[in-house]
Amino acid sequence: MAAGGAALTAPLVLLYYGFSIGITFYNKWLMKSFPFPLLVTLLHLLLIFGLSAIARALARCRSGRPRAALSWADCLRRAAPAALSTSLDIGLSNWSFLYVTVSLYTMTKSSAIIFILLFSLLFKLEEVRVALLLVVLLIAGGLFMFTYKSTQFNAQGFVLVLCASFLGGIRWTLTQILLQKAELGLQNPIDIMFHLQPLMFLGLLPLFAVFEGLPLSVSEKLFHFHEAGMLFSLVGKLFLGGILAFGLGFSEFLLVSRTSSLTLSIAGIFKEICILFLATRLLGDRLSLLNWLGFAVCLSGISLHVILKAMNSKGEKTLKLHKEASSDPDLELLLRHTERGEEEDVETPQHH
Repeated sequence: MAAGGAALTAPLVLLYYGFSIGITFYNKWLMKSFPFPLLVTLLHLLLIFGLSAIARALARCRSGRPRAALSWADCLRRAAPAALSTSLDIGLSNWSFLYVTVSLYTMTKSSAIIFILLFSLLFKLEEVRVALLLVVLLIAGGLFMFTYKSTQFNAQGFVLVLCASFLGGIRWTLTQILLQKAELGLQNPIDIMFHLQPLMFLGLLPLFAVFEGLPLSVSEKLFHFHEAGMLFSLVGKLFLGGILAFGLGFSEFLLVSRTSSLTLSIAGIFKEICILFLATRLLGDRLSLLNWLGFAVCLSGISLHVILKAMNSKGEKTLKLHKEASSDPDLELLLRHTERGEEEDVETPQHH
């Protein structure tokens, strides 16, 4: 049984690593040749919307049951804040790649856990505990050590990533609240992606118009290309990014649904180690001993957060199983289904 579980988990983790690490290096690579991160984000949102619509259609044909469908009024009233924070998080993250290294981006985005914890406390999704304060101090201290006297530090890019991390805290807190509203029927991430993408596109469009509209209109990168091959190459690159972005969300869902959110959290820790190692080897990112120590301190804070979440999840599961012992069979099945859905929804990914 354990061997079978490991045989299933390993390929799912590798699939998640491929999409997550791939999109990080893809964004850095694309920004060097096409420095319009907000446009790239908008195009990826359109592609993800199309792919999620196809996935919903296939799921409907397979199950024979209709998928969740919200009206525009419900989307604006209930999902707009989550959509806006998500679009700004992704947009600013992609924008930062114009200025920062992959290693600095990875470390700074790890601070999103701090903001997620703060907003979870604000919205009373978490209770104030000394252990949580220790998590915040470790991650913040590690980030300070990593950026202190860094030879490749860029203040503008750092601020962009930090703002993205702040918005990421709002994003995942609001998304968790949205997922927990059972009456909306958006427990499946494919349905969430389908409903949020149009709102995300509209939310990011004004920022694109202000900062990239005029430069793009006179750029040879899109409208004034000299050869058709250049345009087709660009379209192919953009399409690849959309596939990676959709695949990342889908692989996270597969990993959580077939294993647990704890598995995804642990996989995220080792993923960051892999990214930093690859960044130093492939991109020439330079890290001092103090930077590596800061990275270790930050990882210890993230690991403590994962351990606390595992202990909390185990306690809740024990309480639920105790309650289910006196339930009738139909209610027991419903509770088990709800518990599985909650485990999928509480995950707070580390990365775009």
